[in-house]
Amino acid sequence: MFLALKEIRHEKLRYGLIVGMVVLVSYLVFVLSGLSYGLAQQNTQAISSWDARSITLNDDANESLSQSLITAKTAKTLTLSRHEAYIGQAGVVAKTRGRAKLSAQFLGLDRDQFIYDRVPVTSGHKPTQANQVMVDDSFKDNGYRLGDRVQLNSTSTHYRIVGFTHNAKLSVAPVIYGTLATWRALSHVTTDFKASGIVSNAATFKPKNSALATLSMSKFINKLPGYSAQNTTFTFMIAFLMVIAMVVIAVFLYILTMQKLPNYAVLRAQGIPATVLVNTTISQALILVVSGLAIGAVLTAATVLALPAGVPMSFNLPLLAGVTGGILLTGVVGALIPVRIILHVDPVSVIGG
Repeated sequence: MFLALKEIRHEKLRYGLIVGMVVLVSYLVFVLSGLSYGLAQQNTQAISSWDARSITLNDDANESLSQSLITAKTAKTLTLSRHEAYIGQAGVVAKTRGRAKLSAQFLGLDRDQFIYDRVPVTSGHKPTQANQVMVDDSFKDNGYRLGDRVQLNSTSTHYRIVGFTHNAKLSVAPVIYGTLATWRALSHVTTDFKASGIVSNAATFKPKNSALATLSMSKFINKLPGYSAQNTTFTFMIAFLMVIAMVVIAVFLYILTMQKLPNYAVLRAQGIPATVLVNTTISQALILVVSGLAIGAVLTAATVLALPAGVPMSFNLPLLAGVTGGILLTGVVGALIPVRIILHVDPVSVIGG
């Protein structure tokens, strides 16, 4: 370690370039990880708040809640416990005079079922009447306030905002909670239809009805439009960045090792074991990568503070630990590539040449 630090202090520019490269890669990886996790959360925040295990949809809905309709006739054949809840979904555009139009997901609930109880309230109260709604607190960023009367889509009915809830988003759109009666009006369906689906927090719920299909919540989430494609894209980007980091670190260390072969040859001729030189190379790589990661983390924190609230960046500690460990590992692997040269350096041939 002493030799590694002494060499870094002596060749500040060379090793500074390597640290700078690690800073840029780690900064980009951290930011992409935060965006990936933030976007993933915005697809599923509302669902996560329900703590549900499965969802039952119409068998012909192609595993999509927005395309599913459960008829009242089918609902009569079902026996729901306190672990199940009907839910209706409809895409809407919320608007009111003097405010920006917002695309949102309307979710109709039954106030006597568990989802209604689990939705958190940050201000106001939950809707109790058909003309009342509770909205995600991102509406506040666009000037909406308690008591505002909003129109949903092209309906002439006005709905009063009676409450706000925190982090309620579905498919990256803010959620508006209301009643199932309001859902029917917005979906232009009659009372012949009960809901879009049935959400359950019991793993055993699976109605024996050929018109219905039950999915685990994880499978349902993966089927959300764009969710899997988005996560796969970010995963590949992060993986490629780590590979690039490993290649660049390996190339830098290889070039530095080749330039220092005469020094290594002298040290070997003086009886310094090859393992000491190998440990020095690996120690240097760890020092450089850790320094780059630390600076990258500071830059990422500064970026988060500077970004507007609308940017969906969020961090998960296990994910960050995995990404950081991955970059450290790529740095060590990159440092091991020139090790073979050090182990086989011949003092006579190098000094004599």
